[in-house]
This record gives sequence, C-alpha cells and structure tokens, in this order.
Amino acid sequence: MAWLGHHSAGGGDGLLTYSRESVNGLRARGAKVFFLHHARAAEEAEDQIALKSIASGHRYIISSPRTKRRIAELIKRERVDVVHASLSFSPSIDFGLPDLCHELGVPVVATFHVPFDSRPSVWSATSGAIYRVYSQSLAAYDRVVIFSQAQRDLLVHHGVPAESVAVVPNGVDVDRYSPGPTPFKASTGARLLVGYLGRLDAEKNVDALARAFLDLGPPEDAQLVVAGSGSDRRRLERRYAGPYIRFLGQVTDEALRIAVLRALDVFVLPSTVEGLSLSLLEAMACGVATVATDVGSDGEALQGAGLVLDPRELDGQLRLALRTLVDFPAFREELGRRARERARERFSLARNLDRLLTIYEELRAGRPTRAALQCDASV
Repeated sequence: MAWLGHHSAGGGDGLLTYSRESVNGLRARGAKVFFLHHARAAEEAEDQIALKSIASGHRYIISSPRTKRRIAELIKRERVDVVHASLSFSPSIDFGLPDLCHELGVPVVATFHVPFDSRPSVWSATSGAIYRVYSQSLAAYDRVVIFSQAQRDLLVHHGVPAESVAVVPNGVDVDRYSPGPTPFKASTGARLLVGYLGRLDAEKNVDALARAFLDLGPPEDAQLVVAGSGSDRRRLERRYAGPYIRFLGQVTDEALRIAVLRALDVFVLPSTVEGLSLSLLEAMACGVATVATDVGSDGEALQGAGLVLDPRELDGQLRLALRTLVDFPAFREELGRRARERARERFSLARNLDRLLTIYEELRAGRPTRAALQCDASV
C-alpha cells in the first residue's frame, strides 16, 4: 500500500505521530507500506519517499507539480492495492487524489484530522468552513476515517455518504504508554505535578491553565509543567515562567515524553477546538487524572473517565477542577484508574490498526464494508 502522510525525524506533533505509528504498526503486521511525505530526507529508502514541495511545513504544504506523477508511477510500478492519505497532505493532492487513484483502479482512503466544535465561536466557524470545503472531495474517497461519532455526523451533514465514513479513533500503544516509575518528578522537586503537553498556540488556552493554577495559591511543592512549542511559547514563558510554572520546550524524545506523563498527577487540555488529541489519550493510557474541554472528540473520549469542561465556562470550571483534584488525592487516583481503563478498552493502537487492515482488505476485495465499519457502541 501507499501511505501519504507527515514525517519528521523527531517531531511529536499529532499528525506526525499518527503517520509514524500507523506506518510502523502496519509494517509490523506484514503490510508492505510505501511512506510518501514532504519532509527533507538525507537519504531516500526504498519504502520511504520524500516528495519535493514548493512551500513546506507539515501543517501547510504546496506540492511540486511532479508529485501526482510520482504517486501514479509508484502505484503502477509497485502494483499498490490501497492508497491511504492523512489529510491535509497538501491541497492539490487532497482534492485530486480520488480521481487519480480511481483512474488507476485503486481504492483510496483518507483520514480527516481537522479539529472541530459544534458550539458557535470564531474557531468553530473556521473549522466548519474547512469541513464544508473538504466534504465534496471527501465524498469521492472510498473510505473516510474519522475519530468519533460526532465528527461522523458532521461530515454526513455536509454531504459525505454515511456508508463511506468509518469511525477509527486515534490509538495509543498502551504497553509503552502505561503507568510506571519515573525519575522526572524527583528532578522537579515537586510533590504534586499538573501538566500540559501540546502545541502552544492561542486555541490551546494554556494562558487560562496558567492563570487557574496560580489562582489556586499552590503550595511550594506543587508545580505546573508545560511541554510544547508554538506561536505563543515565548509570550507564555515571559509571562508565567517561575518557581510554580516550568516550561520544558518541545519534547520530541518519546522516552522523556512517557517519563513526564507518568510523573503527572493531573493532565489538563483546555483547548477551544480539537480533533481527538493524542496527548490526551497518552495521558489517559499512563493512568493520569485527566481534565479536558468538551470540544472535538475529546469530551466523547473522556466522558465518565475524567473531568469534561464546558469551554464557554472555562475559567470557572478549570479552577474548580484543579482545586478538587489538588485537594482530593483519592479522587485523582480513581480518575487515573478510569482513564487507563478507557484507553485500553477504546483507544488501543493495536485494535485500531486491526480496524484499518479490515478496511483495506474489504476495499481490495471489492466487498461492501458498511456492516464492518459501523461505529462501536462504546466509541
């Protein structure tokens, strides 16, 4: 198969992680996967192909005019059975890939990651416009992989055929991401750690988290750790870095990422808009008491296993959630246990890779897939 996705030697962003973990997992199951991406590579392996781009950053890429030709040549030369694109790959490819693959007689799958929220806001209006623009193209894909029932309903509302939409959530390796000992907490000198891992951009609301944490009047042995990089990083560091709030920068080493997550007593994701956050699922898999806003698919994933906040009442609810979790350690432990169990039951990478393989096999065989692709009642 050919996988069109996102690549970086050490990147920890969700899009990068999704492609890396999916490709590695499919290969481990015996699939021959050609990984096509736009990252600059020192050398090009037989099954990893770096494509040229006119403008490149893994969030917005303008492909070279030769990209479609290279994809077509690979499909024909290697007799590819299925093509899977992690969108957005690049606009010119996203919208033209179904026609290209169908001309060559190959089924094509898309995973659609774009964040969304159903509540009226600037962010939801922006994401809603993107969904409307993409829906016509997504309707031409043989299968569209999304992360939750709410996201499925949104795409169907915009005209994507219901039978072509498959709910396959983000997955986490629950053996690697698991509770366990870690030296990280001792290195901070803190007794209690609250943490955030993700992009430091305006829609992530790390400002609100920092304010809420400081408003608690935290004891000297409590600390908020913030891991990530983005457009807001320098401003946040200038304003909040100090004895109570520690900025780690971008954590690209997976062993360190796991060590940080295992050390946390509370994980908070206060975003205004999301898809289905991998850092949220990773924290849950590590058995951390988790707090997240009810945006995108995050609330659906966490409901009953953590604290889900209304983003319209974020400041007040965030303060209450932090105060409750700081003051009641037994409640923290119970939420951590529930979060771990939820991750194992619904968001195991192994289980979700099995779902992808089922989709590929049925498309390749030309059999109807609607029954096999119905959303599990538990998802």
